[in-house]
Amino acid sequence: MGNVGNLVFIIFIAFFVWFLNPDTCNAREGKLLLQRKVTKPIISETKSGFGHVGSRHNRGGAGRLMRESDTAQADQPGGTVAAENDGKSAIFSVLDYGARGNGNTDDTKAFEAAWADACKVAASTMLVPSGSVFLVKPVSFSGPDCESNIVFQLDGKIMAPTSSEAWGSGLLQWLEFTKLKGITIRGSGIIDGQGSIWWNKSPATNELESASSSEKESNSSSSTEMNNEDAVKMPSTKPTALRFYGSSDVTVTGITIQSSPQTHLKFDDCVTVQVSGVHVSSPGDSPNTDGIHLQNSQDVVIRNTNIACGDDCISIQTGCSGVFIHSVNCGPGHGVSIGGLGRDNTKACVSNITVSDTTMHDTLTGVRIKTWQGGSGSVQGIMFSNIQVSEVKIPIMIDQFYCDGNKCQNETSAVAVSGISYQNIKGTYTETPVHFACSDSLPCTGVTLNTIELEALELQSKNLNEPFCWQTYGELKTTTTPPIDCLKMGKSSSKSFQC
Repeated sequence: MGNVGNLVFIIFIAFFVWFLNPDTCNAREGKLLLQRKVTKPIISETKSGFGHVGSRHNRGGAGRLMRESDTAQADQPGGTVAAENDGKSAIFSVLDYGARGNGNTDDTKAFEAAWADACKVAASTMLVPSGSVFLVKPVSFSGPDCESNIVFQLDGKIMAPTSSEAWGSGLLQWLEFTKLKGITIRGSGIIDGQGSIWWNKSPATNELESASSSEKESNSSSSTEMNNEDAVKMPSTKPTALRFYGSSDVTVTGITIQSSPQTHLKFDDCVTVQVSGVHVSSPGDSPNTDGIHLQNSQDVVIRNTNIACGDDCISIQTGCSGVFIHSVNCGPGHGVSIGGLGRDNTKACVSNITVSDTTMHDTLTGVRIKTWQGGSGSVQGIMFSNIQVSEVKIPIMIDQFYCDGNKCQNETSAVAVSGISYQNIKGTYTETPVHFACSDSLPCTGVTLNTIELEALELQSKNLNEPFCWQTYGELKTTTTPPIDCLKMGKSSSKSFQC
């Protein structure tokens, strides 16, 4: 018994020494830290990407597991976290707010909750992680009380609902970002509007519906109009997939937007916009599915972007200036269009637009300006250069008699068109190489053409027309193919309207 007692005493002393060891205490403390329910956002090195820390998700909390060194900062009174702390930024993953990401469960509330917290932290990131599909109903990520420079990191897939109940009597947009300063959407993820349910349930409409509806919705966020009795399940008002309104310093890069019920990406009343590396994809026969739509927006750059849709690849409406579009692949679609402008006798002003180094394949038009009779205002300072067209119906077009197919009255007033330059436009066409139809009372002026080489596609030779000009004044800088003899040299005596 004496030996047994000695052995027990030795074991007790060894355990007591081990228990008092500082390393053991730290290890035990670290274990307890990881077991805590975290209620603050993770503070992550900005250089480390946006992958998860570990494999566990805190479904009920407001952030992911943090390093011990970050705990003290996260537990500061007030519940806020600095946007930047020695190169670190706050990340709010929708998975940490209860999002299931299975493509079937409604994850809208999780997105709203994640945004509500990210909105409070400058330069924070709201994360939609890869490997998951999120079903999200119409939602608005709104300012103006949000902090600046928020990033919406989209690496997963967001899908729109296809049930009519989710849309009520009709909405003009699905995902909306409003009144923000410094908002970025980036990543390799997908925004899927699941638009086929809308296209199939709605009667086919002409290309003008998107232009006319956009003018009516300039400052609106929803609509209750029901004009289409044939739409059995879905409302007649079809939403834009992604819209930015009243925001500045907006960046959209890397993402894919596909199958929108109507326009894919819209900027309204925005300043300083950058779009790059974006992919837009919808069938060529999907009605009114503009790729990118600009309205009342200035200082816009769109580059290195691929657009396939059923309407204008890029549509530029009234109030736009300082727009630079380059390195864009368009087709199928209706090309790059300015307008339609001046509908219902309204004033429209567009200036300083450049479209360059862009390709058009299998499109209705290439580069186009379209205005309604009876409007006022002006389109001026437009440059189309280095445009490659392939199987385009009408590569170059100005139409001041634009009409939606209904009866349009002849009007004497018009939106003035002046200072339009076409340089180095080459490729093939299937109907008319150049179509200039300008107003009798306010002809187009300052139209210049330089290095225009357009060949008829032989397969469509029976339907070909010669270049057409009406009340169009300008200058041929070089010989053209085919010859454009209809252009009037010099200047019109009509006075141009200045915005």
